[in-house]
Amino acid sequence: MGSLDGKVAFVTGAARGQGRSHALSLAGEGADIIAVDLCAQIETVNYPLGTSDELAETVRQVESLDRRIVSAIADVRVRHELESAVAAGLRQFGRLDIVVGNAGIFPGPGGSRCEAFIDATDVDLIGVMNTVAVSLPHLQSGASIIVTGSTAGMIEGATEKLGPGGSGYSWAKQTIARYVEVLALQLAPQMIRLNAIHPTNCDTLLLHNIDVYKAFRPDLEVPTREDVIDAFPAMQAMPIPYIAPQDVSNLVLFLASDQSRYMTGLNLRVDAGAMLKPAPV
Repeated sequence: MGSLDGKVAFVTGAARGQGRSHALSLAGEGADIIAVDLCAQIETVNYPLGTSDELAETVRQVESLDRRIVSAIADVRVRHELESAVAAGLRQFGRLDIVVGNAGIFPGPGGSRCEAFIDATDVDLIGVMNTVAVSLPHLQSGASIIVTGSTAGMIEGATEKLGPGGSGYSWAKQTIARYVEVLALQLAPQMIRLNAIHPTNCDTLLLHNIDVYKAFRPDLEVPTREDVIDAFPAMQAMPIPYIAPQDVSNLVLFLASDQSRYMTGLNLRVDAGAMLKPAPV
């Protein structure tokens, strides 16, 4: 018996990274999964985004846990694509109980115009809002919505130095924090919960790319993972370089379960104390 037996979870950005980790963790506790990912590249993002092959691997791994999964290629920026994915899941499973608005990007600092700002806010903020919007008509009492913020995005000056993309990322994540508090109040009479998780640096490609590496080692023209590993702990109060996706998934599981049934409107950090110290210079 799992803590989520009989429930259905909708996870965005599920091809790999935190999204795949969340899907597998929820499935491991008994949930069936609706999984979506863009499975294409966004021009302003300088690291590889998830692929259709990786989404298929998420499907394989969920099925290996003896759970059902419906997957779709969908862009969180396009509401009707998310509506179609949810509709396909409802046809298969007949219900929706858990929503995990996880899809996110960190555009690079290049370019002289603001495409990177627009892409960051469209995915990291509007994409989350679209995910919630298409899910709400299908949620009943006891449902849980969990959205992904960012500790770095909430620390003043931590990402803005990375150009328009960093500024868009920060503004999107800060806006999510207030969005959660305002919307959770509206949903509370229906006994539907909404909370946000704000991770610190996490061991995914959103962290492991040349743009972020240069932010931590501006003294090097082409820093490598080995060059930045000693610089990463400057972000956290605890002396660690980053957390693992599973560290975030552990909180997703708690917020998805009835163990947190009276917790709503919260901005919870998995940040190893990052917001307890000044932003790294």
